[in-house]
Amino acid sequence: MPPPNILVVRFSSIGDLLLTTPLLRAIRARHPEAGITFVVREDMADTLRHNPRISRLITWRRGSSLRELARSLSAEQWTHRLDLHGSLRSRALRLLVGGRWNGYPKHRWRRRLLIATHRKLGGRLDPVAERYFAAARALDVRPDGGSPEFFISDDAARQADSFLAAHQLGCDRALIALAPGAAHFTKRWPTRHWIALAQRLGERQDLVVVGGAGDREVADAIVDGMNGRAVSAAGAFSLEGTGALIARAAGVVAGDTGLLHLATAVGTPVTGLYGPTVEEFGFYPYRASARIVQLDLSCRPCSAQGGPRCPLGHHHCLEQLTADRVIAAMNAGDDVEGVTPRRADPRPGNG
Repeated sequence: MPPPNILVVRFSSIGDLLLTTPLLRAIRARHPEAGITFVVREDMADTLRHNPRISRLITWRRGSSLRELARSLSAEQWTHRLDLHGSLRSRALRLLVGGRWNGYPKHRWRRRLLIATHRKLGGRLDPVAERYFAAARALDVRPDGGSPEFFISDDAARQADSFLAAHQLGCDRALIALAPGAAHFTKRWPTRHWIALAQRLGERQDLVVVGGAGDREVADAIVDGMNGRAVSAAGAFSLEGTGALIARAAGVVAGDTGLLHLATAVGTPVTGLYGPTVEEFGFYPYRASARIVQLDLSCRPCSAQGGPRCPLGHHHCLEQLTADRVIAAMNAGDDVEGVTPRRADPRPGNG
């Protein structure tokens, strides 16, 4: 029997794509000769570009025709078609490509129930990384206990090393990475708290602020007045370069964003700041050394992905989450109210 020829579709985003990698690893281990083709949005392709579990990466540019993509995919004989997105766009692609597809449980109604009842009803959803395995039942694969993966090229590693050396970061003191950005306002920890955190951490550690070009303003505010103890790399590196910087850090502080999952994928301990979202959704750090810092408020959760404004107008979930509480979580973890510690499980190597 010929090896499986597998088509996987997940267009975005960084965190969601990284959470597919335990499944990709399991498929490659169970079917070493399989062809694994992954379709991803062009601007998200760096998340998987160097992943050796994938045979071929196909990119789709947002706004371009799905029909052209479907036409090229339809020309191949797929033994398995996995939709790991479950969006209107991926469903449209499924119809255009044809054939039998398998998806995974998104539990939309349970998420809505968690939001509507503020966690009183809806239960705790399985980690999304494990829910993806439902789409691959026919491939006889199971989670291996390892965390997500992110692969870094030698060039990106050298660029990160050169940047840190040029700023003399991480030489005599531990390096901590701060990731203040978030796609949605309600997931962003206030800038004044980031500044307070940097000032406290900078007394004993070197700091690098990471993120995209849109995070430069908050990054500049954080490093201002730190006298070289903190440097901004926001917008200066690709996702791969950012991953290389995070991999060299002793720890990362991030909101519930893609860079939180990037930290887990390169094996760096992470302190996650959760506001409008909750762990019950299943998007917490997977199989990683992590601490989740959050306030037990009756209004949480208010959305599944965050939004442009707090529905109640106060944003207490992150406004009242102080730098002192985050420092205490980083130092003590298990003994701090509102902190959920997560232990790293043995993980396969990235080779």
